[in-house]
Amino acid sequence: MQNLFSVDGKIALVTGGSRGIGAMIARGFVEAGAKVYISARKEAACTQTATDLSASGGTCIAVPADLSTEAGCRGLADAIAAREGRLDILVNNAGATWGAPLAEFPDSAWDKVLALNVKGPFHMTKLSLPLLEKAGTAADPARVINIGSIDGLKVPFLETYSYSASKAALHHLTRVLAVQLAPKHITVNAVAPGPFESKMMAATLDRFKDAIVAACPLGRIGEPEDMAGVAIYLASRAGAYVTGVVIPVDGGITVRPA
Repeated sequence: MQNLFSVDGKIALVTGGSRGIGAMIARGFVEAGAKVYISARKEAACTQTATDLSASGGTCIAVPADLSTEAGCRGLADAIAAREGRLDILVNNAGATWGAPLAEFPDSAWDKVLALNVKGPFHMTKLSLPLLEKAGTAADPARVINIGSIDGLKVPFLETYSYSASKAALHHLTRVLAVQLAPKHITVNAVAPGPFESKMMAATLDRFKDAIVAACPLGRIGEPEDMAGVAIYLASRAGAYVTGVVIPVDGGITVRPA
């Protein structure tokens, strides 16, 4: 029982790991003893975060990548395969959002957001299968953790049509992949974050933080430990028998009465 939540010695890849929720998860894994690769589109930011997370004696390695195309996903998967013989944990976190009034919402917003938020996790999972299969066993499966959103579970506060639709799609893709990959000893789950301090949420929190906190039953914004904790649970032996679920990490917002 003392090692139930251990990820010590595991190899993880966190996409979009240079900031925000991705960096929160990456830090949690590094400090818990995992060897962590992070990717991000901007090389300088990716390298700086990896350096920062390794400073305490852990191991975090930057592998910059643009995951908005299948070719970019393949390049990242190949880069990990060139370095490692297995991959215990894949966190599909890289994502984008777009907000605009309905009458002004452009077609390009659908192309950009769906490509990164839905196709990206699909391609990364597909292309990482050889390494995931080498890591997984019946007792300790390999793990895929998709980062969705509570906006994919409820109607969003803002007009982010392609974002909320993409996260709902990612939640269901998680269920489909969970059934497909279970026989290969790979679990697939999703986390649906509520409000956390991040660049993506910065403008919203600047304008509406007091209202968001008031609407949260637990009365606060999420902390980095909240996100790291659920990721470690899903990636550790404690979560070995959990697959195909979407876990809201939102302080109770999605279950709050209207």
